[in-house]
Amino acid sequence: MSEEKDIRDNEEKIEPEQNGNENLSSEPVEDVQTENESSSENSEETETVDPRDEEIASLKSKLDEKEEQYLRLYAEFENYKRRIQNEAQIQKKYQAQSVLTDVLPALDNFERALKIEGDDESFNSLKKGVEMVYDSLTKALEDNGLERIKTEGEQFDPNYHQAVIQDDHPDYESGQITEELQPGYKLNDRVLRASMVKVNQ
Repeated sequence: MSEEKDIRDNEEKIEPEQNGNENLSSEPVEDVQTENESSSENSEETETVDPRDEEIASLKSKLDEKEEQYLRLYAEFENYKRRIQNEAQIQKKYQAQSVLTDVLPALDNFERALKIEGDDESFNSLKKGVEMVYDSLTKALEDNGLERIKTEGEQFDPNYHQAVIQDDHPDYESGQITEELQPGYKLNDRVLRASMVKVNQ
């Protein structure tokens, strides 16, 4: 009898231990499941994108594109305006060019007439009148930008002078202009007509 009692006591001791182990092993499994559920919920929240955010991003992209187009058009307009202003300034600067070019032969004729000499009193008074007209005409042309090109004694410059005769003059250095055959003129920095000159060899 005592042996059976001991066996029953041992079985009773073993059963609570086994039950305790079962309880201990079941608790971590529940924790793992809970953690898996929470991580899956977080991943679902991460994957879900608010459509309003997409719309905001799209609007920002369109706004950046429109701003770039505006800046490009603004730069093109500024360049166009600057070009028009430059063209207007150039046109204003040289607006008298065609008129002055047409007047140059008349100036040549005036100068030829003034070179004529005479002893008659009426001739001298006529010449005086021609000189006055010539002076007033050249003054008006100079006020509009006409400038006579310097020649005699100057060094020959193909940009302003046209050499038609080669001279051999002891009083001039080589390449110097010894005589002006026909005057040349320029408007501001633009040559209207080069001077025809003799150049020392």
